[in-house]
Amino acid sequence: MLRVTEIFRSIQGESTHAGRPCAFVRLTGCPMRCTWCDSEYTFTGGVSMTMEDVLAQVRAFGCKLVEVTGGEPLAQKGAFELIEKLCDEGYEVLIETGGYVSTEQVDARAKIILDVKCPASGEEGRNHWANLERLRADRDEVKFVVADENDWEYARSVIERYDLERRAHAVLVSPVWGAIDLQRLADWIAASGLDVRMQLQMHKQIWGAEARGV
Repeated sequence: MLRVTEIFRSIQGESTHAGRPCAFVRLTGCPMRCTWCDSEYTFTGGVSMTMEDVLAQVRAFGCKLVEVTGGEPLAQKGAFELIEKLCDEGYEVLIETGGYVSTEQVDARAKIILDVKCPASGEEGRNHWANLERLRADRDEVKFVVADENDWEYARSVIERYDLERRAHAVLVSPVWGAIDLQRLADWIAASGLDVRMQLQMHKQIWGAEARGV
């Protein structure tokens, strides 16, 4: 059984896959409490679903791209089996993970989008650094959500320390919604010379910051 907050079809709002049609499986629960979290509604509640019921809903959407997200999806042991089954059925599978849980047991066919927690999140100390060493340059992406200049400098230091420009398929820098001047962030990124990608949350620009199931 899986505890599920919502299953829906939309477009991918972030990462290098932004804009693509995507089916989302949002699992319930998260061990982290980031100060800027935009999905607190996933912390509790949800409904219990069998693996087959989840797969049936995904199949009904007819999307080739599927994202397993949360909350923290990997906090549920059943998520690993779900990922494997989705891969077996030929889906392109993305895993949006907060970086606290080890990615070691994730099916190798899936693509990891790993969120490294910066200081303003309040959860910097819980980053599982070994996850960065497992990133694969042909598919995995790493994301830094930044709230201020200190977060940006922290992200720069981690990118350089772990050679993420080479290790990851893409390095993403995303502003905390409404917390930081976008022009300043763009200037910092442009001046850095780093091979990183500034990203905005496309789904929030389309449907608004509070919308769910989109």
